[in-house]
Amino acid sequence: YIIIEDPFETTVGEKPGELRVFLKDDLTTPKMQRMTDPGARLEMVGILKELHRRLNGRKTKQLDIYLECNYFKPVEIELEEIEITKEDEEKIKELAKNPNVYDILINSIAPSMYGLREIKESLLLQLVGGVPQVLPDGTRIRGDIHILIVGDPAAGKTQLLKLVSKLVPRGRYVSGKGTTAAGLTATVTRDEEFMGGWVLEAGAVVLSNKSIICIDEFDKMSKEDQINLHEAMSTQTVSISKATIQATLPAQTAVVAGANPKLSRFDPYRPIAEQIDIPDTLLSRFDLKFILRDIPSKERDENLVDHVIKSRLAEDEIKPAIDPEFFKKYIGYVRKNIKPKLTKEALAVCKNFFVNLRSKYAGEEGGTVPLTLRQFEALIRLAEASAKIRLSDKVEKQDAERAIRLMKESIKQLGYDPETGKIDIDRAEGGVTSAKRSKIRIVMEVIDELEKTVGKTIPIEDVISALEEEGIDEHTAENIIRELKNKGMLFEPRSGMIQKI
Repeated sequence: YIIIEDPFETTVGEKPGELRVFLKDDLTTPKMQRMTDPGARLEMVGILKELHRRLNGRKTKQLDIYLECNYFKPVEIELEEIEITKEDEEKIKELAKNPNVYDILINSIAPSMYGLREIKESLLLQLVGGVPQVLPDGTRIRGDIHILIVGDPAAGKTQLLKLVSKLVPRGRYVSGKGTTAAGLTATVTRDEEFMGGWVLEAGAVVLSNKSIICIDEFDKMSKEDQINLHEAMSTQTVSISKATIQATLPAQTAVVAGANPKLSRFDPYRPIAEQIDIPDTLLSRFDLKFILRDIPSKERDENLVDHVIKSRLAEDEIKPAIDPEFFKKYIGYVRKNIKPKLTKEALAVCKNFFVNLRSKYAGEEGGTVPLTLRQFEALIRLAEASAKIRLSDKVEKQDAERAIRLMKESIKQLGYDPETGKIDIDRAEGGVTSAKRSKIRIVMEVIDELEKTVGKTIPIEDVISALEEEGIDEHTAENIIRELKNKGMLFEPRSGMIQKI
């Protein structure tokens, strides 16, 4: 094993130290191995010993030190293993009976930050999560909720993510700027000193197993690194097959990601995928997506400044509604003990919302696709989390309505298409909007018609002129033609001419 010094206990700017540890005999039993899962914080006692470094399989005169461990104990337990006394349990049950329990818990999340009610409510549901299920065929349905926050600069994303990462044990905050796929998921390194073979090192997502990871600057990560998160966010495992190592690591981790628009400020008239560097397939794995916009408003700005002043002059007024330690116990108790079942009434509410919204525009030309099955599964997870907050063993109508309200807010913020005035889930998921699909269809139909008269190779000017007659302006036509060329549907055999592939 390799142990790393706690970054929060080091001098500012200093790299955390690393030390190899050798465990043997009773310290390698299955029970002890569970205590040494990647990400565990431990106190270790042992004997420091010297070891010759190896180069190309041969010993050198350079020495490294390692710890031959005799004893260790965990100093930080998992969220679900927090010690809860009978007195704590009574307090938890008493709070759950309070009709304002949601408000109390929401006001305990980042109280120093003004507003953000829907985002904080969503983060609360994320912390408790839904109910994971394993189907008879072995398919695992995740219970963890993933959230994406896209915002203008200075909107408070980073501060919010850092505060959320501290709400639960093993929570982690990382920045996408300096993070690679290996640093997030897992990597394999050579171990010349002990066994002379390869060693598996877990990344941040695995280290946060059964907790939460907050990834800031998500859009700054490379495409390859983002794609490597697909498995972790969907099946909640990280598989690696390199050298002699073949392993599947658990990654039951809830992901909160923060991203910035490409052009600094968010533009409501462009689809989300065009403004942030996140693959569509990964974007669709987020259950909820929110926009943080910095829009000047006299009333809001006055309230915001008043809140900042309060935080400086009257700290008691922005204290969490409940003690942070008790907050952790409440979340830990809920996650461990409450596994609510869906009632017919709650399922009917979710089903009606899903079916009605999908069929609303179904008969219209270029009809939008408001929801997909992924959003329906997210609705179920959110409703289950809502029921868990109340310590209820049943998911009731009010839980389904809370999930629908948050889903509507998420889709409204990212899925509203100003061209049609309708909600389109493809806009929120990063795909091609229904309005754009309709225009692409018109472009291809115009090219098909021109082929009959002009031939396979068509002047671009002729295509644009024909599209203008169809109501598509020159700028839009040029953009769509460029996009179709990038996707390999059209190509330029020579300058100024296009042809279908």
